[in-house]
Amino acid sequence: QVQLVESGGGLVQPGGSLRLSCAASGSIRSINNMGWYRQAPGKQRELVSLISSAGSTNYADFVEGRFTISRDNAKNTVYLQMNILRVEDTAVYYCNADVWNFSWNLRNYWGQGTQVTVSS
Repeated sequence: QVQLVESGGGLVQPGGSLRLSCAASGSIRSINNMGWYRQAPGKQRELVSLISSAGSTNYADFVEGRFTISRDNAKNTVYLQMNILRVEDTAVYYCNADVWNFSWNLRNYWGQGTQVTVSS
């Protein structure tokens, strides 16, 4: 089994910054894509950003250069640096990963989510 544990959420004023972290642990041979999604109240979960094992990245249009995703493969950890936060960025942020286990099964996992609230 694999666990994804997020941290770094909280309350921040508009224009502020937060850094989210997500550490994967358990039966991990390697990890393909890692990413961040978010879900605001009353809305569907949406992609924020993805990063491949080689470091290729992509971002949702609403990011507009404000967020940076990165990962440390040695630590099985993905990060999301969020700058110039807006009220509309308020949501629960979820970590996601495609994990190869030691039986060569590829499975997708979700973290439990971390709340990000942007408010004055």
